[in-house]
Amino acid sequence: MPHIVIHLSGQADPALARQVCDRVCEITHRVLGKVEAVMATNVQFMPADTWFIGRQSLAELGQNAYHLDISVSDETNTKAEKARFLHEVHTAMTQLLPRLHPVSYVHVIDARAAAYGYGGHSQEWRHQQAGV
Repeated sequence: MPHIVIHLSGQADPALARQVCDRVCEITHRVLGKVEAVMATNVQFMPADTWFIGRQSLAELGQNAYHLDISVSDETNTKAEKARFLHEVHTAMTQLLPRLHPVSYVHVIDARAAAYGYGGHSQEWRHQQAGV
């Protein structure tokens, strides 16, 4: 865990996708304490002329943006950890995406452990098997 979906404005760029994935995974591991071996990350590119902030496209604004959703098991991270994660991801994206629009979002989704998992097992099941 976790599952990470990242939308980036602009044309597909495999090198940029790799850089973003590497930075986000590193921050996720270091700040949220998640195990990299079970992080599933999907990076998608969206044309700047179809991404709007207010009523103006990023193409019209001459800027870039991102949106990151990360699903984690509920109650596994503190408010302070999540706040630090939001800050560090935005700082990293500022370095990776030129002319970054400040209306770029990170959403930490606290998913119930009984309703979230991988490999056919919930995180609640994994917790119970660990005897914690």
